[in-house]
Amino acid sequence: MTEPAVPTDPPPIEGVRRSYVSARGVRFHVTESGTGMPVVVLHGWPEHHYCYRDLLADPPKGLRIIAPDLPGYGWSGAAPHRWEKQDVADDLLALLDALALERVLLVGHDWGAFIGYLLVLGAPQRFGGLMALSVPHPWNTPRALLPHMWRLGHMPLMAVAGRPLVQNTLVLEQVIFRLGVGQRDAISPQDVRWYADRFRDPVCAQVTTDTYRTFVLREVPAAARHPERRRATVPIRALHGTADFAVHRTLVSADTVIADDYSVELLAGCGHFIPEERPDRVRAQLVGLAEQNPV
Repeated sequence: MTEPAVPTDPPPIEGVRRSYVSARGVRFHVTESGTGMPVVVLHGWPEHHYCYRDLLADPPKGLRIIAPDLPGYGWSGAAPHRWEKQDVADDLLALLDALALERVLLVGHDWGAFIGYLLVLGAPQRFGGLMALSVPHPWNTPRALLPHMWRLGHMPLMAVAGRPLVQNTLVLEQVIFRLGVGQRDAISPQDVRWYADRFRDPVCAQVTTDTYRTFVLREVPAAARHPERRRATVPIRALHGTADFAVHRTLVSADTVIADDYSVELLAGCGHFIPEERPDRVRAQLVGLAEQNPV
C-alpha cells in the first residue's frame, strides 16, 4: 500500500502573509494578516495555524493576527528540547523579540492556551490580555482534577506511542476529531486531512510523543509538588464548550482562579475545537478584549 504523501505547502488562506523567523533555535513558520494592534494566536494539538483560518482570512479591523506554528508543529522546525511547556513559552518570547513586538494580545487554544497562561504569569508586561480556549486554568487543585482524569486517557497513550499512532494510523481522523468536535459541520473532512496528513512528517509525529511524554512524566508530578500560586494580573477571557469531552466545565470555573480579572463564557453544544466551531465568539471576545485593553 502506498504511504500517504506529506503535504509540503501550508493550506491556502486568502490574503495571508507567510514568513520563517528563527528564534531561540527554532525556525518558526509564521502566518499573518491584517494591520494594527498585534494579536498572537497559538494553536494546540493536533493542529497548526490553520485552526485560526477564520481570523486570518478576515482579520478584525485594526488588528494584526499573527499565527505561528508551535515548535515541531505545522511547518515550524523541530524544537531543540523535549517540549517542556516553559521551554516553548521561552521560545515564543524570543519570537516576539525577533518580530520586534513589545506587547501583544494573546489567544491560545488547548496547549496553546496552557502555554499562554505560562506567558502571562511569567512575563505579564508583554501581554495586554489572554483569551484561553478549551483548557483548564492552572490553579486547579489535584482534588479538582482527579475526578476528570479519565477524560484525558489519550495523554499516557500519546506519551508512549504518539509518534507511530499519528504517523501510521487513522487515530486523528477516526478518534480525536470524532470525539472532540461538538458541531460536526464546523470542520470538514478536508480540514481534518490538513491536520492529520501533516503528522505523517517524522518531525511532527515526534512532537506528539514529546508534548505528552514530558507532560505526563515531568510536568504533572512537578505541578503536584509545586501547585501554581502566581496571580494573573492581565485580563483573561476563557471560552469553553459545554460538549467538550476532554475538559469539564468545572475546571474553568471563575471560583477557583487566582487572577485580578477573569471571566468565562460557556458555549452551548460546542466541543473542544472552539476556534473552528465558534469563530464568531472568538472574534467577538477578541474585539472586546482589544477595545478594553489596547496594547
